[in-house]
Amino acid sequence: MPISRKSNRDGNIRDEDIDTSDIPELSENFFSGGVLTRPGTDLVSNVLNARSAVPSVSVTYGQNGSSTRANELGMRPMQERAFEKRGEQYLLIKSPPASGKSRALMFIALDKLHNQGLRKAIIVVPEKSIGASFADEPLTKYGFWADWVVAPKWNLCNAPGEDGGKVNSVRAFLEGEDRILVCTHATFRFAFDRFGAEAFDDCLIAVDEFHHVSANPDNRLGSQLAALIARGRVHIVAMTGSYFRGDAEAVLLPEDEEKFETVTYTYYEQLNGYRWLKRLDIGYFFYSGAYVDDIMQVLDPDEKTIIHIPSVNSRESTKDKIREVEAILGAIGTWEGTDAATGFQLVRTTQGRLLRIADLVDDAAGRRERVVAALKDPAQKMNRDHVDIIIALGMAKEGFDWIWCEHALTVGYRASLTEIVQIIGRATRDAEGKTRARFTNLIAEPDASEEAVREAVNDTLKAIAASLLMEQVLTPRFEFRPKAPQNEATPGFNYGAEGYQPGKCNVGFNEEQGTFQIEIKGLAPPRSDEAQRICQQDLSEVIAAFVQDKTTIERGLFDGDHVGGETLAQDLTIQRMGKIIKDRYPSLDAEDQESVRQHAIAALNLTQQAKAAILDAEERSGSTAFVDGVRRFALSVTELDIDLIDRINPFAEAYSILSKAMDETRLKQVAAIIGAKKVQLTLDEARELARRALRFKQERGRLPEMTAADPWERRMAEGVAFMARMKREQAHG
Repeated sequence: MPISRKSNRDGNIRDEDIDTSDIPELSENFFSGGVLTRPGTDLVSNVLNARSAVPSVSVTYGQNGSSTRANELGMRPMQERAFEKRGEQYLLIKSPPASGKSRALMFIALDKLHNQGLRKAIIVVPEKSIGASFADEPLTKYGFWADWVVAPKWNLCNAPGEDGGKVNSVRAFLEGEDRILVCTHATFRFAFDRFGAEAFDDCLIAVDEFHHVSANPDNRLGSQLAALIARGRVHIVAMTGSYFRGDAEAVLLPEDEEKFETVTYTYYEQLNGYRWLKRLDIGYFFYSGAYVDDIMQVLDPDEKTIIHIPSVNSRESTKDKIREVEAILGAIGTWEGTDAATGFQLVRTTQGRLLRIADLVDDAAGRRERVVAALKDPAQKMNRDHVDIIIALGMAKEGFDWIWCEHALTVGYRASLTEIVQIIGRATRDAEGKTRARFTNLIAEPDASEEAVREAVNDTLKAIAASLLMEQVLTPRFEFRPKAPQNEATPGFNYGAEGYQPGKCNVGFNEEQGTFQIEIKGLAPPRSDEAQRICQQDLSEVIAAFVQDKTTIERGLFDGDHVGGETLAQDLTIQRMGKIIKDRYPSLDAEDQESVRQHAIAALNLTQQAKAAILDAEERSGSTAFVDGVRRFALSVTELDIDLIDRINPFAEAYSILSKAMDETRLKQVAAIIGAKKVQLTLDEARELARRALRFKQERGRLPEMTAADPWERRMAEGVAFMARMKREQAHG
């Protein structure tokens, strides 16, 4: 592996950073720091085409009906779980689309207003259309003790004018007698800038789609919330279906995040508890030429579909959005006019069926407004035949509620993983007779132009990252514990046909909770409360940051030992994941950082290995397939230990999928582009390798050797040699 010298941020390599008495020529202080920069499920192939479809994830659920069943207060399970935490000053609700977050907020807000002494509740949403989610609800009809009522003038999402012009309305609300206001993020930001934090004292600020917030100082809403938290006079309820951002920025500063009580309701709990929806497929599809020529290979006119066409600034776009819509309509069938009442396009398929298609792309005066109004008509919400296909550009994503959607078809990679998760959420509503839903991402193949190839590679990597993340969030939750002689079976967990076996690393599954319990030899348990919280609730967020790291996914896919490359699995699982943990959770001590790293990589790799085990067994359906896949992998190894897990490349399975979808020439093109960007060893990486070498010496009584048969031992020896060389060069000027 090529090695190059890299200095600290100030340009100097300090003796105290690279010296230790325990490793020849290195100083002990080096290990203390130095400069760090903050910067039952069935996973199977979803084959659409022999070469162009990338099989990704197909998920089969149990349909036990629990997530849609209400208690005596009219609360579904997620809402009941959130309401139990209603007394918290700062509450974070992490729950997937369609799980009922808006109504959960209504229950909590009413309690805070009537029983906890707060004077106002301000509901803040990212865009006007989402304001409809907080319209009046007769909650007493279902058993609650109060109704949710928003005076029409205080739902500012429905008021005319620009966001900045509604600041005076916010002032009037704060000074008046009414208690509930709904506005956009933008309106709240303007009001905060005008009136300051003190104007909101003793108010509840509820932020929907909380992933729009960022700890970055340039994020105004994030800075304003930080100021409110510092003042300590408001209550905050934050709600999101994806507590991570596409730019991998932290949503909250660690010191602020620690103040929040978190309620987590997983995708598995939500979808496994549906009554109707049984299966969710996620895949991506490569096309060449114009996407409209290939769209019918993935578009089934008999499925209720939202088509998101590409941004006019993207390489997939023809730069004429109107003609693209016309081409899609022509591919579907014969245009027969426009419905006078709704503005929907009427298209007859070759099979003779007349489809009603909502065009949200044409923004000519009055046209789109009429279509939007027709889609929002509450009288048509439960009418499956109201509309068949929606074509959108920048709309019908976050917060858009069409329960009948069976297929979210997106052309071109979107801006972030967060947006992909939100788009998938459009198809995951439960509706009578709707047994299957799917998401398809159409991506342009590389062409002969080198620049276009690079762009295509980036899109492909992002699509794979989205797939890896969705595999993680759609599966049951992992609960890991170290293997120990005193371990016993936990009530409620099924350990397989042979039951709990004290001499083995056991795999238990609790169907009701949707939780695995897996014993791993050598696993470092989290010690602090914060580390325990992260391991229980934040592993998906950690994995999202890992798979979004461009260098990580490039090296993992195209330079790993599965393709004869130089990148070791431990370069990814230990080095890259370790750096992400340190950057994300700097307040944790080294032992807790290592524990979080082990838990995150175990969750990612066990998901990938379970998928591989399912595919090897050629299982294609059944809500217990993923559980069986995890058990099959655990039984296939002599002992499930953390060293074994660290030796698994998390991207090897993704590469095997990609290799089936691209022809050999294009695959070589991609590999060549990645290979041209060889990453040299950095000072931080060498420092971490030297730390691992010290641990190696403590365990085995010797330093790692350059001539060792084990490649990871050789890599640690490289780190020691790198640091020793830095020390010598420093000494000699």
